[in-house]
Amino acid sequence: MYNTFTRERLVPVSASERHQPLHRLHLAALFVPYVLFVSLYFLPWNPIYPSLVALVTGAIASVICRPNLKRKTLVGGGLFLVMYGPFMLGLKWLTPGYIEQVWNLPALNGGLIFGIPLEELLFGFSFGSYWTGVYEHFTWSRSVR
Repeated sequence: MYNTFTRERLVPVSASERHQPLHRLHLAALFVPYVLFVSLYFLPWNPIYPSLVALVTGAIASVICRPNLKRKTLVGGGLFLVMYGPFMLGLKWLTPGYIEQVWNLPALNGGLIFGIPLEELLFGFSFGSYWTGVYEHFTWSRSVR
């Protein structure tokens, strides 16, 4: 979706670029959210908070490893939020009361935006921010105009 939106295309990362010092963090950038989530999950928090911390940390790690992903990370987070927000609104409107029945709203701190928990919208942005760069990491590619 990012490449369609920005009219960019993916090209392979050169072999010389793969051996730059920052790429030593390549696997850590990919897997830090999983390790961090599992370790934070056992704290006495609502699971959405460890998820947010893990995904934001993963997005930051991705940008540290691949600085060229900075813009893509922010735009990707916004694009996913633009898709996820209407999905959540549709869920609210098509199944009235569902969010109130399924989400533990008293355990959340952010309040509601159009009846959607703020944490859920933050999750959409942070998930999109992390996930945007994952494909480029796995395929050793980068976006160019």
